[in-house]
Amino acid sequence: MSELKVKSFEIRKAVMKMIYEAKTGHTGSDLSCTDILVALYYGGMKINPKKPLAADRDRYVQSKGHAVEALWAVLADKGFFPKEELATFSAFGTRLIGHPNNKVPGIEMNTGSLGHGLPVSVGMALAAKMDGKTYRVFTLMGDGELAEGSVWEGAMAAANYQLDNLTAIIDRNTLQISGRTERVMSLEPLADKWRAFGWDVISVDGNDPDALQKIFKEENHSGKPRLIIAETTKGYGVKMAEDVAKWHHYVPSAEEYALVMQELDERLEASRNE
Repeated sequence: MSELKVKSFEIRKAVMKMIYEAKTGHTGSDLSCTDILVALYYGGMKINPKKPLAADRDRYVQSKGHAVEALWAVLADKGFFPKEELATFSAFGTRLIGHPNNKVPGIEMNTGSLGHGLPVSVGMALAAKMDGKTYRVFTLMGDGELAEGSVWEGAMAAANYQLDNLTAIIDRNTLQISGRTERVMSLEPLADKWRAFGWDVISVDGNDPDALQKIFKEENHSGKPRLIIAETTKGYGVKMAEDVAKWHHYVPSAEEYALVMQELDERLEASRNE
């Protein structure tokens, strides 16, 4: 049994409940990156929910901030704040708004304006090098986000400063709100571009949390920042949502929600029995 796979489906259930009850959320994007977050937070990073500001903690920046529901669910499950607070998602006065909010323990920076996460993470990783610290910095970007020029400025700077304590992850689901990334703004050959910018590049099944975590745990002493191309399926885990553009920002009907939760229950049970 893969405990990470089981956890991923538990988180997906929490995500769908939040979105359905709040009547808002980036469903397809959440489901796409859930396995990445699970791999990071359940062993891939050095973190302590009881000491969220510990000086030696690993840092995580969710540059694709619109997929915040999956992040809220993971942080609550890890104990950064009570699970009961998930019921307040997107309600008036809540801390759990529609993008990461650093008033919540475990959030390093407010994100949502795409293209900011990597440059800020470069600054965090450079600060660690300058201070002689050993913590690592991780950031997650969407593939549609790579159309932002600031991403590539950050990529150049990271290689220039030899930030091998920085790991950037691309949620490569090939689908953004307006269609296929290759039609909207072609990215390929993606791995070659990052290698040309001086990065150590690894491609992996982004919906396999065990494979992801193995990579996240590896120490990098190459003198190069690391780029993980996580090849995912948008909406992964929910058949009616998988690789369907409209589910980028879609709230299921009552009938759809019942079917979704039934499917997730079945997949969760199957994962427990593997």
